[in-house]
Amino acid sequence: MTPRLMRRLRSVGLYAAGAAVFVFAVFPVYWMVATALKPQSEIFAPTPTLVPQAPTLEHFERVLSGVLIPGTSFWSFLTNSLIVTLGSVAVASVFALLAAVAVARFRFRLRTAFVVLLLIIQMVPMEAIIISLFLNFRQLELSTGLELIGNLSSVLIVYIAVSLPITIMFLRGFVAAVPRELEEAAAIDGAGHWTVFWRVLFPLVAPGMVAASIFAFITAWNEFIVAFVFLQTNSESYTLPVSLSYYFGRTGTEWGPIMAASTLLTIPVMAFFLFVQRRMVSGLTMGAVKG
Repeated sequence: MTPRLMRRLRSVGLYAAGAAVFVFAVFPVYWMVATALKPQSEIFAPTPTLVPQAPTLEHFERVLSGVLIPGTSFWSFLTNSLIVTLGSVAVASVFALLAAVAVARFRFRLRTAFVVLLLIIQMVPMEAIIISLFLNFRQLELSTGLELIGNLSSVLIVYIAVSLPITIMFLRGFVAAVPRELEEAAAIDGAGHWTVFWRVLFPLVAPGMVAASIFAFITAWNEFIVAFVFLQTNSESYTLPVSLSYYFGRTGTEWGPIMAASTLLTIPVMAFFLFVQRRMVSGLTMGAVKG
């Protein structure tokens, strides 16, 4: 077998593997959209079909009308999800960047213990602490008179706390990768600490903030258990994932509305990713030029 033929066979194998991975990743999304467009009779037909035979938008109309939960609508769920998601991403990104700079650039007592604590926190599943979190917020509500349970503020606080450890660790690597010589050169030229931070360090770390914000956005957007536990008493504060649970009834599961709502739930994530992807590329280019 000639080397040229081996290269061709290797290329064919790589393309075949790539195509298989692509189909494996994309097919669930396609099936979700296809099921959302199928009428109820076709969804439960004995022989499943890959392509909807009689496409319909009835499931989308039902989801958007919000008839399942009286006094609410899909748009209120969407607004609630955007509030807690964008709010947690913005706050966590700012505080995580400052903490990452402190951990990567400064030496202080218990710095190693702080980093280890961040790693340990990430290992604890939310299911293990959700009950204690709820009881603590309930006790705080009773002692202060603040309305926390059934309010988006409690979910926002938890989302920020959950996003901070992984975001700090993620940005710590970006900050540590920036050569100290760049900051020292700016300091020699007379730049102060904040000038060095904004003009030198921040542009180089900005791509890392974008990547971390994508992770934090997806995590908060898809989160269910915290929102379900904390918002159960107030249906007007439900997020989109919580509203989906109402399509799982005692008598059966309404797959059409579930797939339609899941399709609508996916659109903001895709839009956010496409939006920040351009910023990520421009940030990488800007950082390379400044470096």
